[in-house]
Amino acid sequence: MITIFLQAAGGEGSMMPTMIMMGLMFVGFYFLMIRPQMKKSKQEKNFQSELKVGSRIVTTSGMHGRISQIQEDGVVIETLSGKLKFEKAAISREFTQQRFPDNSTDTK
Repeated sequence: MITIFLQAAGGEGSMMPTMIMMGLMFVGFYFLMIRPQMKKSKQEKNFQSELKVGSRIVTTSGMHGRISQIQEDGVVIETLSGKLKFEKAAISREFTQQRFPDNSTDTK
């Protein structure tokens, strides 16, 4: 079986179709894999830079809390069990006041 492929005559065409296919594959990989990853990375950096004291957040490990201090090397998060220090990269998302309003403003 392998000898059939080895004995086959080589293509006498130009390399242009092969080069065009390689170029199209690179463009496809860029738009399907590289560009979305760069966009996601940029959004994460913007989110981490816009963190502020008092924001309700969730860490990547699932811990809920509020930011009590922002330092250069991380943030201090206040939870029900106390204060913990995390890296900024460990913050997964922020809860907004519209989604989780404070109960202190409710009227009886």
